[in-house]
Amino acid sequence: MGTVTRRGFVAGTTAAGLGVITGAGGAAAATGGGTGFGPVTVRPSDPRYASLTGGYNYRFLGSPDYYRLAGSAAQVEQAVGEALRAGRRLAVRSGGHCLEGFVNNPGVDAVIDLGEYSGVYFDATRSAFAVEAGATLGQVYDTLYRGWGVTVPGGVCPQVGVGGHVAGGGYGALSRLFGLVVDHLAAVEVVVVGADGTPRTVVATADPADPRHDLWWAHTGGGGGNFGIVTRYWLRSPGASGTDPAALLPAPPATILFSQISWPWSALTETSFTRLVDNFNRWHEANSAPGSPYASLFATLWLNHVRTGNPALTVQLDGARPDARTLLADFVAAITDGVGVAAVPVTGELPWLPAKNRLGFADFGAGVGKRVKNKSSYLRTGYDPEQLAAIHHHLTRTDYPGTSASILLASYGGAINAVTPAATAIPQRDSIIKAQYSVSWTDPAEDTVHIGWARDLYEDLFAATGGAPVSGPVSDGAYINYPDTDLADPARNTSGVPWYTLYYKDNYARLQAVKRTWDPLDVFRHDLSVRPS
Repeated sequence: MGTVTRRGFVAGTTAAGLGVITGAGGAAAATGGGTGFGPVTVRPSDPRYASLTGGYNYRFLGSPDYYRLAGSAAQVEQAVGEALRAGRRLAVRSGGHCLEGFVNNPGVDAVIDLGEYSGVYFDATRSAFAVEAGATLGQVYDTLYRGWGVTVPGGVCPQVGVGGHVAGGGYGALSRLFGLVVDHLAAVEVVVVGADGTPRTVVATADPADPRHDLWWAHTGGGGGNFGIVTRYWLRSPGASGTDPAALLPAPPATILFSQISWPWSALTETSFTRLVDNFNRWHEANSAPGSPYASLFATLWLNHVRTGNPALTVQLDGARPDARTLLADFVAAITDGVGVAAVPVTGELPWLPAKNRLGFADFGAGVGKRVKNKSSYLRTGYDPEQLAAIHHHLTRTDYPGTSASILLASYGGAINAVTPAATAIPQRDSIIKAQYSVSWTDPAEDTVHIGWARDLYEDLFAATGGAPVSGPVSDGAYINYPDTDLADPARNTSGVPWYTLYYKDNYARLQAVKRTWDPLDVFRHDLSVRPS
């Protein structure tokens, strides 16, 4: 998108008021922002239509009446009104990375695509950075850093759109140091629909005195597609003051020290494999408190199926720390202790921006035609022995033919856990690891085989709690940005704990109240959306 290039280093002109921002002719519209693009309507007869029907997960292909490509909040508002007057069911797309069929769904008649509404700029009227919902994480990082030397602690997949990523909480390689993205969310602009069916654009802020504060809170981890269509976020760290943009968001480490290690499956016994996984998790138990010397350390342990590849570790931390190499060596020693399989680390150091690009996932596992199934869990402690045995069993199954099946264990905790569970909509604030269980393939005829592997793994892993990561000593539910509709299926989730408790815990009742206030007609809904009642 050309938006960031044209507008990345200029101040916006957004009005600073908290209320509805009224445009010409009495229609509610946001001033400032906007790319000069669109709106563009793409229908099935248009050759562009086919390029819009897919997303990250080709298990789900859309066939709506049209795609509306919007370049401003006013255009979104117009598109919502038009669809509602015609009785069409709506969905919205930012980066297209939804893992379930929330957007590409047979029941959806019109998709509002925000990919061209992608500006990233400093808004002097709010003393905050404005990020339009179609921007990708890569655009955000590049623009913030090149323009002002700052960043936000978002995800490591640069193609992901911020619209859904932020609404779901947003975490990544700097989150142990700086918290979640939503911990830096100052305001959100949303197109909502009232009880009379009329769309309007409102701005909700982090200020507790704001009458729309609950709508802001709902976007701090309540998930996308629930309350309206986010068109813009404003980012500023809590406690930041003044007008110097370079002082309003965190500055990333000047350099990143990193190391990568892999262990050949051929040399790993079940004992050595489970020792490796347990070492990784136990280290995080001991080193994930807020303010830890290891707060800048972010590690990912890829536990690949034997047909996928070898288990592999990537670790990175602030290379400017005088003790950085000592911290890294001590970490590697702790992870490899007692494993008994020789592994030679490949270590390097890069400036932050090149390191971010090199160490990011770059849509790992995705591609044209790729079909995926993902599940997740938070870990409060390491897996117990029965769970470790289940992991080893499913990763070494010789009856499973897939070549792209993995468990990803990623560092969590640190500054994330300095926030109370009710302060934001995302309630998991005492975990140490975020786990993702994923499989991908291309042949639709193999859906049952690969989805079955993911289900078997997950339900065996959480057999003691009904096939779901029920909050307890080890687990603390699941991450809404890795949605899994199996958790809403009582045949698969036999725990007796509903899906919404697994994702939102005690925060769900407040999310429902926000839903009743801001989307009373349930216009914005999907298979795991917040229910009005």
